[in-house]
Amino acid sequence: MAPFLAYEDKGMHTSRMPLVLVHGHPFDRSMWTPQFATFARTRRVIAPDLRGYGASPVAAGVTPLSVFADDIASLLDDLGVDRCVLAGLSMGGQIAMECWSRFPGRIAGLVLADTFPVAETEEGRRDRYAMADRLLREGMRPYADEVLYRMVAPHADPAVAAHVHRMMTAAPPEGSAAALRGRAERPDYRDLLTRVTVPALVVVGEDDTYTPVADAEAMHAALPDATLRVVAGAAHLPNLERPQEFDTVLKEFLERVDA
Repeated sequence: MAPFLAYEDKGMHTSRMPLVLVHGHPFDRSMWTPQFATFARTRRVIAPDLRGYGASPVAAGVTPLSVFADDIASLLDDLGVDRCVLAGLSMGGQIAMECWSRFPGRIAGLVLADTFPVAETEEGRRDRYAMADRLLREGMRPYADEVLYRMVAPHADPAVAAHVHRMMTAAPPEGSAAALRGRAERPDYRDLLTRVTVPALVVVGEDDTYTPVADAEAMHAALPDATLRVVAGAAHLPNLERPQEFDTVLKEFLERVDA
């Protein structure tokens, strides 16, 4: 049984497809604040705090992507959402891929932002376990200080950078560590992408060093029906760094799915 996830559920219950937004690591649902402002005026928008993040229950140990996906399915059940457009960024994008593998019939459109489908390398696996140990030992602030200007571009709006830093420092170390261990063991989703039967949108920040444009291009090539958009002037969080550009791209995609 899924824990009771904290979540936002806003907007109009119309014939338009609900939009479900899945945050990345180590963030929370507030990373989608600009998208709520844009899209809740015309459709239902839902964003949970994932297990171990934000105001949701803290999870220790290991949290596989499959557990995150099952939590989302349970939340959709609780909220009476039969079908939705599912959008995930970074780790959230990998969770969205896992959701497609588990309940594709509930997904009308798939948005994969600043993410990648490849299984972890042995070196990457070791690094994720080491980082999990570090977060438990040091807390979140040293990590947040270190990666802030990879998460957002150095020229990002100071208010946006401050928001991102607050989310990272507020993330529970136990939940963040559990997610890192789970991602270290993730499957390879490349073959899965070739079997996605709904429209997909691949979005990436032009200056993203975690998931470079080349990763987005490879996903775009693998997906049978996909659109690729590169957001100029953004790093790993284009939805916060360049919300107007990100929302314009997402709006075009949602209108296509609605049609």
